[in-house]
Amino acid sequence: MHGWRRARLTEREKQTATGRTLKFEVARWPGHLPGQHVDVRLTAEDGYQAVRSYSLAAPADADSIELGVQAAAGGEVSPYLADDLPVGAEVEVKGPLGGWFVWTPEEPGPLLLIAGGSGIVPLMAMLRARTASPSDAPCTLLYSVRSPDDVWYAPELDAPAPHVRVRRLYTRLAPDGSGRPAGRMTTYDLPGPPPAGEGRCYVCGPTGFVEHATGLLLTTGYPSHQIRTERFG
Repeated sequence: MHGWRRARLTEREKQTATGRTLKFEVARWPGHLPGQHVDVRLTAEDGYQAVRSYSLAAPADADSIELGVQAAAGGEVSPYLADDLPVGAEVEVKGPLGGWFVWTPEEPGPLLLIAGGSGIVPLMAMLRARTASPSDAPCTLLYSVRSPDDVWYAPELDAPAPHVRVRRLYTRLAPDGSGRPAGRMTTYDLPGPPPAGEGRCYVCGPTGFVEHATGLLLTTGYPSHQIRTERFG
């Protein structure tokens, strides 16, 4: 377990109305695996401290880390990080944390990623690592969002990548020409299960979404030991 490290905000990028990508410089960062997260600690002038966990959105890149922050209405930390923390200011981070909800390019077989809303963040780290790898195993991202305005990383997801398929599933408002009516994910949206013993599936999003998606996977024939989940809320 690594202790607290100083992290300096170097860049902020708007993803949605309330979602932001934050890049920090962390001296002597030890590296991390796609799917891991960090704890972020803020300290007020009076000594009060608040700690929250945020997923890493990109593979390890020297002393730079990228986090995804969804500002929660009335939240104590996320709105400040999303919009008010000045570029150049410092926070503290602890990590990397988590060893089960991770993926590396050495994993054999097909890769299925299922994201709900801002649950795309840790899966984006996996997708980016997969895109940068020489693997020719198929990779599918199913991304469930309410409307086109809720899509994170839209330009990047629109860019073609070898052996990678990205499908957006809109639950409230589907754009013209989407080819799929708005609605919750169903078994018809899932690719067929991989060959026995091959591949892995990762699901991340709000608790209700993760439970729904996991149930669909099991119904479709995905073995439970090949499904890994991470939920929030």
